[in-house]
Amino acid sequence: MKALISFLLATLPLAAAAGPLPLVFRCAPNNDLYRVLSAGGQRYPRYASAAEAVNKAPRGAGVLILADDYPEGLTPLSAEVFEQAARKKLRLYVEYPSELPGLAVGAPRTVEWERAVVASDAFAPALEKLRILGIHKVRFLPVAQPEADIVMARVAGFDKAVYGLPAKDVHPILFRVPGRDVMAASTKLSQFVTARYAPLEAWGPVWKRVLAWLCPGRTIPELRWTPSVRPSYSAKDALPADVEMAAFRRGSAVYANARLLVHPSWKRLVDERGNANDSVGEAPKPEWPVGDGSEGVLEGFSSAILPDGSQPIRWTLRNDCVGEASFPMALWSMLDKRADAGRIAANLNDYIYVHSGLAKGTRADPKSPSFGLVGWSYPTSVGVYYGDDNARSMLGTIGTAGVLKSDRWDEPLLRCLLANLRTTGKLGFRDNRIDEAPLQKNGWRHYFNSERISYAPHYQAHLWATFLWAYHKTGYKPFLDRTKNAIRMTMEAYPNQWRWTNGMQQERARMLLPLAWLVRVEDTPEHRGWLRRMAQEMLAFQDASGAIREELGPPGKGAYGPARSNEDYGKHEATLVQQNGDPVSDMLYTTNFAFLALHEAHRATGESLYGDAAEKLAKFLCRIQVRSERRPELDGWWFRAFEFKRWEYWASNADAGWGAWSTETGWTQAWITAVLGMRHAKTSLWEVSAGSRIRRHLDRQLPEMFPPE
Repeated sequence: MKALISFLLATLPLAAAAGPLPLVFRCAPNNDLYRVLSAGGQRYPRYASAAEAVNKAPRGAGVLILADDYPEGLTPLSAEVFEQAARKKLRLYVEYPSELPGLAVGAPRTVEWERAVVASDAFAPALEKLRILGIHKVRFLPVAQPEADIVMARVAGFDKAVYGLPAKDVHPILFRVPGRDVMAASTKLSQFVTARYAPLEAWGPVWKRVLAWLCPGRTIPELRWTPSVRPSYSAKDALPADVEMAAFRRGSAVYANARLLVHPSWKRLVDERGNANDSVGEAPKPEWPVGDGSEGVLEGFSSAILPDGSQPIRWTLRNDCVGEASFPMALWSMLDKRADAGRIAANLNDYIYVHSGLAKGTRADPKSPSFGLVGWSYPTSVGVYYGDDNARSMLGTIGTAGVLKSDRWDEPLLRCLLANLRTTGKLGFRDNRIDEAPLQKNGWRHYFNSERISYAPHYQAHLWATFLWAYHKTGYKPFLDRTKNAIRMTMEAYPNQWRWTNGMQQERARMLLPLAWLVRVEDTPEHRGWLRRMAQEMLAFQDASGAIREELGPPGKGAYGPARSNEDYGKHEATLVQQNGDPVSDMLYTTNFAFLALHEAHRATGESLYGDAAEKLAKFLCRIQVRSERRPELDGWWFRAFEFKRWEYWASNADAGWGAWSTETGWTQAWITAVLGMRHAKTSLWEVSAGSRIRRHLDRQLPEMFPPE
């Protein structure tokens, strides 16, 4: 009952119409379409079966036979229902039907990479042909019907199927049954609020078309509803004075609210689900106990949206996410005097360096080339070492140690810094990824003495930032010398020689942090100039709303660009845009790291260029933070994608693993939340870690990490 009241209060009233539409429903009382139509005060007859609805409907009415048992069961229909409807001159809209007159209905299928596409001019001009609609992870019935208004197909594009419809595997979703006054949907379209169909402005025209066909000659009111998962504020709402601190608290609470802090009673599921289905599985249930950080934190929500509006979880325990997530928890403990948050922050770092296997095995053996490194993720990739992931985990640990005023992780932290340094080449560049087997075969000196060059800030820049911090705290010159050389070469190579990963903006955003900290270490006009140039290049694409628009880099230099064909969609990691100009902001790869770096740059230089941009970005992020009463596990998160012209969560969902509606406990959530906390505390990551005494371990560790030849 509470859910129904909440829905009705949140649903805006329909525009006034000249009386109720001549409609009869077969559906459950909580059906989204029925509730949206009824929220305007109109009353519509509703029956429990298709036969009763058709029998009771007045002659010439429109009858909607909606799916109740979806996705488990089909909507039961019979030939007699269709015949009686024809005799009474009824128009029928049926969805997920057990049968259709004259058409073969196949067994249900689940959408994998297919998307809904407008296939006719029925919705014009509101929705043009080839417009893409998001109906997510639905089940649908294959039907041999060549003409349809909406189809399901694997297509590439942001808003439009840019390569057209494929030649095969195109399935009708909304269509007319030939020779009958029957419109059919091969899935449950009437679940558009609960299942979060998108974009929001596209579904009013869809239903207006269906209702206009059911009620010819009648004026169809505009349908309005509040999305079940939505931004916290509109682009124009006046923001409360405490909006940043409120967003910080909500952002910090998500780890427990979503049950992503692993509890000992169900940690066995990490091995079961983390080893299957690309580590994606059912999310923890609301009744499960919440961990205290001692067993780590799960990676985040997958981008898939299920029919009930929920999202599955990535069941991996990633070193980077665990270390990064500790920092906002430490700040929460400081800002709100929450001892529980402080314990979680400490436990997360203990998990990395003491309790888990991420730092054990060969990584704990002084004779091993991987000594001191930390594995990428458990349970599937412990023997994988990304420098940027090691770096961001260390940045989280550095911040947590500073806030908690603890030196308990100094020794393994310095060892990890040195381990990454000794696998970094002479010129200051490291292989993007190093695996255990070749590392054991080649030895660390193979990498340390190499002359590798990698103009890819995505992989290099955050490691450079940690090296600059390590030099400042220890005075060990190789940290500085190799890093300065690599930064100089990278700035001289910009932009034409840069390799971009999912877009050029993320490369600029990543580059900002080491440039800001280089100013901390050596405040020279040249270093300030590099920082200013890179910030201006990125901020040229900052929208008035504060959003930073994504941009593709030079052709031929991208690792994961937009899909090159319909068949290519969903086969690899990918950018959120299909082409430059698509108005989307990326909270996984760009905006999150830009927010951190602009904040650090402003604290380092005092220049308004960085402070003003960070201020705009902070307000934007507070506005787009997820708000949801119906899906409380999603409340307080930031999704990867936000389309800032429509002001909703939308983009090309082509990325094979981390799509538009994914979240990340580390990369995204941790840094956005932490920066909001640091802004409130008027401090920075560099400043909170100023008291580190990590230097005292250097003299003992250097001979161990760099033994004589």
